[in-house]
Amino acid sequence: MNLTEQMTRLARQAKAASRELARLTTAEKNACLLAMAAALEHNADAIKQANALDMEFGAQHGLSAAMLDRLKLDDRRISGMAKGLREVAALPDPVGKILDERVRPNGLKLQKISTPIGVVVIIYESRPNVTADAASLCFKSGNATILRGGKEALNSNQIIAQTMIDAGKAAHKGFPEHAIQVVPTPDREAIPILLSLTQYVDLCMPRGGESLIRAVADCSKVPVIKHYKGVCHVFVDADADLKMAGEIMMNAKVQRPGVCNAAETLLVDQAVAKTFLPEMAQMLADKKVELRCDVVSLDLVQSAIRNPQSVIKAAAEQDYFTEYMDYILNVRVVDGVRAAIDHINFYGPAHSDSIVTKNEAHAKQFLAEVDSAAVYWNASTRFTDGGEFGMGAEIGISTDKIGARGPMGLDELTSYKWLGIGSGQIRN
Repeated sequence: MNLTEQMTRLARQAKAASRELARLTTAEKNACLLAMAAALEHNADAIKQANALDMEFGAQHGLSAAMLDRLKLDDRRISGMAKGLREVAALPDPVGKILDERVRPNGLKLQKISTPIGVVVIIYESRPNVTADAASLCFKSGNATILRGGKEALNSNQIIAQTMIDAGKAAHKGFPEHAIQVVPTPDREAIPILLSLTQYVDLCMPRGGESLIRAVADCSKVPVIKHYKGVCHVFVDADADLKMAGEIMMNAKVQRPGVCNAAETLLVDQAVAKTFLPEMAQMLADKKVELRCDVVSLDLVQSAIRNPQSVIKAAAEQDYFTEYMDYILNVRVVDGVRAAIDHINFYGPAHSDSIVTKNEAHAKQFLAEVDSAAVYWNASTRFTDGGEFGMGAEIGISTDKIGARGPMGLDELTSYKWLGIGSGQIRN
């Protein structure tokens, strides 16, 4: 079987499974999800063994420390996957909701009803927990999913998916075994073939770096929901609580620098730069964060850092557009909230941005005028996440303006159709 035949078979099986999924009740879907969660925990040792093979492969192929962290599965992360599945099971079923209802003058009753999208392809890098998150959300929302992870996580992704499939089949005899499928080959040519099958595939969602997402968007013939990159900002206003600002900045940058909602640029109002930046820079240097500074902040930072091994350099224009996903941070001093907003709207990809301030007027201006999918006041950008938003697991984050925007959970995985209920009406 050649690659085209293999991908066509995968997509055809998914389309058939999506029809079968439509027949499952909410209770049946939830029972399957709870069984999947228990199976992931029960199978933790085997999952970690498969992940160890991927970690070894990643290290041999030069993955950065941040990317290896994204790849790693331990007991805590496996438990987190199981917790996410249980949270999805506890959420209301998004399918079958009456979104709108009206009766026309001729008596024709119209209802707008939420429905599954159908077959969703998820393309992602490194993070094998996405396998469980994406599969569970697609399953609960009645969608069949085809998962295409990176070659560095192939062993992890396959065992997670198979564990969920086996548990679903054991929990309910009507579980369609092709509702969750993993593309079994790392061949890159599989992606354009799969995304050309418009008769079977309804939607693609790429998750990963900008180059991956652009490559997918460029080759796909099916609709793509995307965010190209996560250049997130934290702005420390003149009226900020500087202790709070330091804590938010450290969380936004160093808790997990290899994720899309980590901060890549720190903006500081010039009124507090001399007070705030020296201590902030030292805190970042202690965590081995490389700082790329504008002219004003470079002078303040270089004279303050006690660690001679710290890397501090002048920022280039391109740096402000760059998603590092690593221990690197841009630093810039700006003249007030207006300048911060202008910087974010020019350099940012409309992902997640935060202002730290006690000034309500400044905060409201920032919240209203920063054109991003998620905008925060006195909180870390790291909260842009389906789980943190109470959606259960997350299928992805969108910076598109048409359709879903921001973290995508169950409701964002549905479409709708109109039902017309008449009594013999005909149009004049």
